[in-house]
Amino acid sequence: MNKLVLECNNLKKKFGKKEVLKGISLKLYEKDILGFIGPNGAGKTTIIKLILGLQSINSGEVKINGYDIEKDFINAIERVGAIVENPDFYMYLTGRQNLKLSANLYKNITKERIDEVVELVGLEKRINDKVSKYSLGMRQRLGIAEALLHRPNLLILDEPTNHLDIETITSLNTGLIEFDGVVLFRTHDHEFIQTLANRIIEFQEDGKYIDKMTTYDEYIEIKERL
Repeated sequence: MNKLVLECNNLKKKFGKKEVLKGISLKLYEKDILGFIGPNGAGKTTIIKLILGLQSINSGEVKINGYDIEKDFINAIERVGAIVENPDFYMYLTGRQNLKLSANLYKNITKERIDEVVELVGLEKRINDKVSKYSLGMRQRLGIAEALLHRPNLLILDEPTNHLDIETITSLNTGLIEFDGVVLFRTHDHEFIQTLANRIIEFQEDGKYIDKMTTYDEYIEIKERL
């Protein structure tokens, strides 16, 4: 059986009097690819931030590779790669220089590994240009490369297809399918989620969610019955 990577138990989150999450639980194992969909403000980005320890949990728990995100943050986050909202870079440096700086945060990131992730996101021809000259799509690709740099086994992507062309999305799709760990992503792109995800959760405006993790086709069948 594949290793359990991410476990969320009865997660709840309030902002003032508004309950954004009303108790969500999930378990994700290696090779699971989970897509979050739903309207803006329904809690998709909130749960991502709870999983990453970027917001406090009102009730419930998150465990990554067996470590509690609040009680043992360093060990929990060690094998996580993420893009939340727009990735930030030193604009006056090149793409490669930015990746080298990120590599210094981890152990044993080689030049060959940097080349691998650059090739995966299709930036070989522009990696030595300053990031200030990059389009929004190129910066998004560089962010994905940075998230993959240290070989995480949990990859969390917030709107990963933003500003990307079809060719890059296809390449990204192939790379994520081959990823050995867990991929969790938020998107409004139903075509992307249909071709990539093997699990889907739909968040609703009332803080609830369709709690049957399922394939895209099964998800559509469930929606038609509701």
